Amino acid sequence: MPEPTICHDRLTGWGAIVTGAGSQGDGVGTGKAIAILLAREGARVALFDLYRDRAADTAKRIEERGGKARVFVCDVLDADSCAAAVEVACGWLGRLDILVNNVGLGSGAGRLEDVSPQSWRHGVALNLDSAFLMTRASIAALLDGYGRAVVNIASIAGVRAHGVSSYGPGKAAMIQFTREIAVMYGREGLRANAVLPGHIMTPLVAEFATPEARETRRAIAPLGIEGDAWDVAQATLFLAGPESRFITGAALAVDGGVTQIAPLAAHEAMIGQSMTR
Repeated sequence: MPEPTICHDRLTGWGAIVTGAGSQGDGVGTGKAIAILLAREGARVALFDLYRDRAADTAKRIEERGGKARVFVCDVLDADSCAAAVEVACGWLGRLDILVNNVGLGSGAGRLEDVSPQSWRHGVALNLDSAFLMTRASIAALLDGYGRAVVNIASIAGVRAHGVSSYGPGKAAMIQFTREIAVMYGREGLRANAVLPGHIMTPLVAEFATPEARETRRAIAPLGIEGDAWDVAQATLFLAGPESRFITGAALAVDGGVTQIAPLAAHEAMIGQSMTR
């Protein structure tokens, strides 16, 4: 979808942290799209990333659109780095209403005997520990805010097996972690929800997705299309904003319906499309 241009200032005065707020290359990944959309709705956005230059490009795009953003270099796998970055960011934000845990990476591909323990641990850490460490560092500030929302960017790999040893289990745990936050802090006004992207085209995916693979993804999806980072950003905005005040512990798939279609129906759709070419 094209970049959204209609805004309603629903987050004016709010403060947000988005991790993984940069993107590889010149395209728009999920972190960049989420940050831009939150800023367009009026939020001040703290851009957390391990690579300053990537987040700086996001900040530039936000400022060109009249928004407010600042870059904070942070290693989300280091508890001290998270705590220090959150403290400085909250000083600039004034208040923290939204935390988006967007960092994640597919790793640990292959059969179990081909995956090293180090690869397994790194994959789970990127997709689970990062969310734990950032949420832990941000809890006090979130409970002092007004919006009080955590949105974790998980994956449909957390609810459907994809044959990747550590990525799916890490994302599944992230979804359950989201539910635990929702139950643990709900009475204090903190909501927590997860977005589950699937078959999303981003600059990172473009590096390894072949034209044949992309055609297969479109063929098996009930909507017959791929999604992009803006689709994920729109779902994140909804779950972070005031319209979802009565929603917590949810896992929202943004996947064109691929988690809803039965395997045989998906196979028939793919075969039928190949026969029409």
